[in-house]
Parts: sequence; structure tokens; C-alpha cells
Amino acid sequence: MSKFDRRTFLRTTGAAAASAILPLAAPPLIRSSRAAGTVKLGCLFSSSGTMANLEGRMNFVAKMAAEEINAAGGVNGSTIEVVTSDPASDWPLYAQVGRQMLSETKVAALFGCWTSVSRKSVLPVVEQNNGLLFYPLHFEGDENSKNVVYVNSPPASSVLPAVDYLMSPDGVEAKRFFMVGSDYVWPRTINKQLKGYWKTKGIEESAWKEEYVPFSFSNFQTIVNQIRAFADAPGGKLVVVLTVVGSSIPDFMREFANQGISSSDVPVLGLDMVEADLEGLDTQKLVGHLNCWAYLQQAKGEANQKFLKSWADYVGKTKAPFRPDVAIDPMVSTYDAVHLWAMAAKKAGSFDVPEVRQAFAGLSFDCPSGYKIGMTAENNYVSRGVFIGSVNASQGFDVLWQSEGTPKPVPMSQYG
Repeated sequence: MSKFDRRTFLRTTGAAAASAILPLAAPPLIRSSRAAGTVKLGCLFSSSGTMANLEGRMNFVAKMAAEEINAAGGVNGSTIEVVTSDPASDWPLYAQVGRQMLSETKVAALFGCWTSVSRKSVLPVVEQNNGLLFYPLHFEGDENSKNVVYVNSPPASSVLPAVDYLMSPDGVEAKRFFMVGSDYVWPRTINKQLKGYWKTKGIEESAWKEEYVPFSFSNFQTIVNQIRAFADAPGGKLVVVLTVVGSSIPDFMREFANQGISSSDVPVLGLDMVEADLEGLDTQKLVGHLNCWAYLQQAKGEANQKFLKSWADYVGKTKAPFRPDVAIDPMVSTYDAVHLWAMAAKKAGSFDVPEVRQAFAGLSFDCPSGYKIGMTAENNYVSRGVFIGSVNASQGFDVLWQSEGTPKPVPMSQYG
């Protein structure tokens, strides 16, 4: 498995610049994706910086999926080689490494990005180079590029069902909301859409507050104090809508628990919170807080049990620096994405992007979530199921609610 990191990127791009003057040999990483019966797939996931604990594991699960496909005979007579990278949680570097992978290493597709700011930095690269980016995160929507496969759910399929649940008698009949997010496009757009949605429900602007913090922010004492004060004011049940990302998630939840606020006092809906964020936390103090994703580790079914065993075995075999007993939604979405790409390439009989894209219509795959996910000719969004999870005492999420089927994705929001 080839790998790009910051030093590799600087070294190879520096060599490329020098070759205009001196007849230097091409760097060893820069070779055709079709060479010697192989097809290359590129990963844009960080293994350092604020996103490392989350994104780093996707490099490994992409390779695990590729090994499964190779064991079944590969694709179009070729075996898959996964080229990984470390953009170091540095948003512009995702675009730079992505451009090198497409134009020099000639990967057939890219799989990557967690934050929307990193995806948006890569978007013009794949559009200018006619590449494909498989993006495995649920996100703010309001984007519909033919060069991106949106493997996870837009807000209408994920966030709004969770908010509706909290506002219902089955939830906590929430009447007020405190939004806390990292200061970038995803939290601000999600919260703008939520405010528009709440207005359609007759909720006044005085019923919500919002605060934004920098990436990697860790000291949430003041903000949690503000939440406590808002909760004590009249107006009905308060819910926190949490859209901080990366290391800020466990830091926020730790401060919430340290101040003695339980889920029965003020529930937290962590829109980016996954099982890995709970590692190292005393979740007995966090029981009942919520998340919403297209996969939870506690999903029932044979497909999930098979995936979890494969991941545990793969971690043991490769000594990957992640827990073998923890799986998160974006891992599964990355795994799904590699399989969907392989199915499309096989259907097309080609690795060329226009033919692969044309083959998306009608694809379906048995996801570890237990749902049969699928694609249509309408756009590059993947239809998938939805879960609402509730934190348990064992650093995981119990399934509180799940959709009956796979709702049709709605790329563009009608709110905000």
C-alpha cells in the first residue's frame, strides 16, 4: 500500500518542479494506475492532527474492502492497490494531495475527507481533472456535483428525523435549542437550515442560541455554563445540538459530565459524535445523549456481524493502531464506497470516470447497517437507512430508533 504524507508530497512536487530544468527520474510513487495489472484508488484521510483518531481508520478500512474485492477476483482483470495519504488535518493539503494523486499517480477514484471544508477544497480538483471523490460523511447538503459520490446522508435524511424525534412526545418535547459548533461551513449551514426549519414549526428566535469555536477547541467550561443558564430560563425543554468535530467532541462531553449535567437535564444531540469519540470517557455519566448516523455498531444482522469480525481480524493482522472492537459510520460508508466503485467499474467494463459514473444507476449493496443501499440515475447521492443512537454505559450507542427503509436523499435544503 503506497502512502503520501506531507513530506512525500513536498518531495515529489519539488522533484516535479525541478524536472523542468534537470532531467530527473520520476518519483517512484508516480506511475500509471493501470500498470502491471493493478488499478489504484487514492485515500484522502488524515492520520495526524485533530482528525487523526477518526479519519486514520478509514485508510485501513478502504484497504480491507480492496482486499475483499481482490480475493474475489479483482475488477476487470485488475487487482486494486490503495494509495493512502496523510493531509495532516490541513484543509488545503487535501486538495494538493488529491491533485497529485489524480494527475500523477493516476488513481481511478478518490475516497476521502471528513469535514466539509476539506471536501470543498477537493471539489474543484476533481471537477477540473474529471475525477471522482467518494465522500463518506453525512453533511449539510446543498451540493450536487457529478464528480462527487455522496455516500452518506444530507440533513433531510438524518438531522431532521433526529430533531423531529426530540421535539416529539416520544423524545423530550424539546422547545428550545442551544447550538454549539466548530466554526466552519458544515455547522453554520446545518444550524442555518435548522433555524429555518424551526421557524416553520412556529418556534421563535428567542428559543435558540448558538456559539462557534475554532477547530481543536478544548476548554468548554464557559460555554457549558452558558448552556446551564439558558436551561434554567423559562420556555420549555432545552436540547444541545452539537456540531463540533474531531477532538472537540470528547472534550465537550467530558466538560458536560464534569459539571454534572445529565441527559435527563439537557440532552445533547451530537451530529458528528461516533463510537470512537467515547473512547476514554466515563460514559456512565453520559448515558442517554444522542447521535444520528446511517450506521451504528449495535445494528442487528448478519452483514454487520461479518463486517465487525472482518475489521477485528484485519486490525489483528495489520496491527492497525485502532481498537478492533470499535466501528463507526464513516468507516462503514468508506467500506461501502469502495464496493460501490468496484461494482460500477465492473458493470461499465472500464475504469474511466464517465463510464463508471454512467454505471451508478441501479447499483445496490448490502451494507453492514442491515439496509440495502442504492443509487439512481437522478444524482450521485446514495440512499441509505437512518439510526438515532443513545449513549450507553459501555462507550457505545444503543439503537433508539431507525428508519423503516432508505429515504430518498434530498440534496438541496428547503430551509435557510
